[in-house]
Amino acid sequence: MGGRRPARHNGAMRERRWQDVARATGLTRADGTVAATIFAEMSALATRTGAVNLGQGFPDVDGPAHVRDAAVAAILAGHNQYPPGPGVPALREAVAAHQRRHYDLEVDPETEVLVTAGATEAIAAAVLALAGPGDEVITLEPFYDSYAATIALAGAAHRTIPLRPGPGGFHLDPDDVAAAFTDRTRLVLVNSPHNPTGTVLTREELTVIGEHARARDAVVVTDEVYEHLTYGAEHVPMATLPGLADRTLTISSAGKTLSFTGWKVGWVHGPAELVTAVRTVKQFLTYVASGPFQHAVAAALTDEDGRTGAYVTALADSLRRRRDTLVDALTTAGLNPSVPRGTYFVVADGAGLGYPDAVDLCRDLPARAGVVAIPVSAFCTPGGPVARELASWVRFTYVKSPDVLARAAEGLRSLRG
Repeated sequence: MGGRRPARHNGAMRERRWQDVARATGLTRADGTVAATIFAEMSALATRTGAVNLGQGFPDVDGPAHVRDAAVAAILAGHNQYPPGPGVPALREAVAAHQRRHYDLEVDPETEVLVTAGATEAIAAAVLALAGPGDEVITLEPFYDSYAATIALAGAAHRTIPLRPGPGGFHLDPDDVAAAFTDRTRLVLVNSPHNPTGTVLTREELTVIGEHARARDAVVVTDEVYEHLTYGAEHVPMATLPGLADRTLTISSAGKTLSFTGWKVGWVHGPAELVTAVRTVKQFLTYVASGPFQHAVAAALTDEDGRTGAYVTALADSLRRRRDTLVDALTTAGLNPSVPRGTYFVVADGAGLGYPDAVDLCRDLPARAGVVAIPVSAFCTPGGPVARELASWVRFTYVKSPDVLARAAEGLRSLRG
């Protein structure tokens, strides 16, 4: 019988898909209803108690004035309607020039660069374009929370490579990398510098991932939004490794580098056929976004007078000092922090304070220390082996002004007493 399926059947299909997302992100309660995220719970707790919110990873001050002024100039110049679908030409050219200048990567701004509504949209569009039912998508674990949701939306299976804590931080085991790949591996989504652990994967670790991706003919998608926020560690784009340029989509954004997270200006570059696939999906998500801000970010990336470079260098130096302040406070408190080499997050083991479950610690921290944080289990497969191994670990951000961070550090140090 022809015609549309009954509405009840369509509704059931839609329900199953959002339930897949809820399960993948750990939001399904025992009774089948959907809970609020731990991020929402902790943010509400910070508001209710007046605690310092070290759970949400966004700066509490704006980025450089000259970039803000460029956005105002773009608005006044009339760049307020839909920008071109691939992004304004000046920004695509600036992204290509940035990759050439920093990493010696040759990128065609006409066919190999796509501007997106932040890196999160680029990731979602890439996964939805290139993976589906029957495919497997590999990520590191812990993972940024949108990864699992996007993979579930695509109907693909999610496999992970655990990052394991040890002396000197979190690292990959080559045996774990090999075990994650199968004949169904379609995409490998790599995040370095890594949120939430703050690790920066070494050239050797990335090479191992790349070798397995090539052997399985998998596409590599890299989330490099913290590329310039590292502390003595080398950031290695996977597209620069032998044999990977023609199978790698590189994603970054202006939000973290320039401290304008609300502008939502991101980009993806890679082989033209892969970028075309991503654009095909992206145009049905936001279509376009951030018109005047694209012009401002283009001016910032071009950086003809060096002001942007000076700002980013100063930001990384300042974040290193703020990292050290927080690491010292966490150590004094009796937590065991893993010193990050990138991003603006640090994770610490709360077991030393008698908390085998970091969720309980996070709920107690506002009253005990005047601080809000996020359990690392929120970045893991619910109930999985990595979630169990890191059950007592907590993530804090240090991308707050020095005076706010000092107040948080004072509260944390009081935990030892």
